[in-house]
Amino acid sequence: MRDDEARYEAVTSRDARFDGEFFFAVVTTGIYCRPSCPAVTPKRVNVRFFPSAAAAQAAGFRACRRCRPDAVPGSAEWNVRADLVGRAMRLIGDGVVDREGVGGLARRLGYSPRQVQRQLTAELGAGPVALARARRAHTARVLLQTTALPVTELAFAAGFASIRQFNDTIREIYAGTPSELRAAAGNGGAAARHTAAAGPGAATGPESGSASRSAPTGIPLRLAYRGPYAAAEIFDFLQVRAVPGVEETRGPRGGRTYRRTLRLTHGSGIAEVDEPAGPRRRRRPPAGLVCPAARGTGGGWLECRLRLTDLRDLSTAVQRLRRLFDLDADPYAVAERLGADPLLGPLVAERPGLRSPGAADPGELAVRTVLGGPPERAAALVRTYGTPLDVPDGGLTHLFPAPGELTGAEVAEPLRTLCTALADGTLTLDAGADRGAAERALAALPGVGPRTAAYLRMRALGDPDVGRPAEADTERGGTAGPGSAGPAAWRPWGAYAVHHLWRAGLLPTGVMPWPGEVPGPGEAAGPGEIPGPGPGQMPTPRETSGPGESPSAPESPPYALAGRAG
Repeated sequence: MRDDEARYEAVTSRDARFDGEFFFAVVTTGIYCRPSCPAVTPKRVNVRFFPSAAAAQAAGFRACRRCRPDAVPGSAEWNVRADLVGRAMRLIGDGVVDREGVGGLARRLGYSPRQVQRQLTAELGAGPVALARARRAHTARVLLQTTALPVTELAFAAGFASIRQFNDTIREIYAGTPSELRAAAGNGGAAARHTAAAGPGAATGPESGSASRSAPTGIPLRLAYRGPYAAAEIFDFLQVRAVPGVEETRGPRGGRTYRRTLRLTHGSGIAEVDEPAGPRRRRRPPAGLVCPAARGTGGGWLECRLRLTDLRDLSTAVQRLRRLFDLDADPYAVAERLGADPLLGPLVAERPGLRSPGAADPGELAVRTVLGGPPERAAALVRTYGTPLDVPDGGLTHLFPAPGELTGAEVAEPLRTLCTALADGTLTLDAGADRGAAERALAALPGVGPRTAAYLRMRALGDPDVGRPAEADTERGGTAGPGSAGPAAWRPWGAYAVHHLWRAGLLPTGVMPWPGEVPGPGEAAGPGEIPGPGPGQMPTPRETSGPGESPSAPESPPYALAGRAG
């Protein structure tokens, strides 16, 4: 949405679909808001628009206390874009500026700090320091309103360099002191105040090992998304692939809780995310949670709890969960593009809001994918080489082994080669990686090949513009098939097309479509249609049956739970 008049129309209609896509500020009040803010719509002459919350803050505006614009879903544009700005935004969200400074961000991107500053300021109205500052302020607000941490500890946990910097930032952005923000939370943070600092396996009372939602433990968060959101499908996808010891899913379908361990920069953590039971009523949530309720079909949230050994990892853990559950996607743009396809249109209408799950840890996903086989095979690797939790928590017992811990392990040569490349930096799969270069490097590894590389580009690197291996157009001819315009017409949402085809059973699970392999209506791609490895590639189950941690038979529903207990 580039035109200011169109933006103002979205503000007038309080359209939650555009929350996070832009922000507006009111010059007469000095406040900036999200488009769906329920306050009285200001006059057009008094409104200014900004591409980011950081830009509004840099212009001297403070966050609205009513709509909390800092808590909206991120813009889907940063997931799509592969240029400097898109890569920089993903790395800033992952906390690189806080950990490594602007110089570290620039080194990862392969540009000078001046070039990074100039590009971000030109497009977003704020440089990397201001963008990271906005992120720290949001983390600080969450900690103030959901924990009982002393302010001194909290300031450094949020990434601030000094107490004075922390106090000044909170007053400038939220027009109040830290104590006032904490008091405004009321009972919103009570559930976490006695458990906020508890780490994985730490004793947090009699409910610590329970799946009960009536007494959750850890820092309570609400992870915002743009609606609609096909929650059942994404929980199905994660449940069938859950690696015992690292992941588990509890509860019946429609009321599940996905739990997993996290290896983070400063420590480790355990995350719990609840499956929404159904449409939510419109209501204002308690203060102190990550996002307010969305209006109508504009969006919603996933209930989440995080227990971390080091609270400095909070914002990084949240970003990883957002990527895993694909919470920054724009389902309206996806539906508009894919809905016009003769094959995909009915599938999109049947499952609105179907997401493309990412990865909580790209290196872990790469190891699991190249290892192949059912989740139990990865579980054996975890038991042998993973890091045990000090105290197991239900079915969660280990952190998944880091690639560097597997370079000397007794594993197959393709897996050892992958781990060596990840450990020595030859291969980079972080949030700001050059996706094209990473895919080519993956495809060049023994036993990987273009299909697996495309799968990892889609999931580990979170690229929504993946519909088939990059080499497909040059290696094979053919068209998309009689029922579809094909991958070229799906751009930039090819990953969502692939998930619709998997979900409908039109492609075998985990198999990335090549030109000529997209079936027409009523057809299904059988195993005979999937080519084997190319010249010089090692034949592996991943190349003949499709990549993924838990491949199923081609005739099985792609998201089927395969008899696994809920």
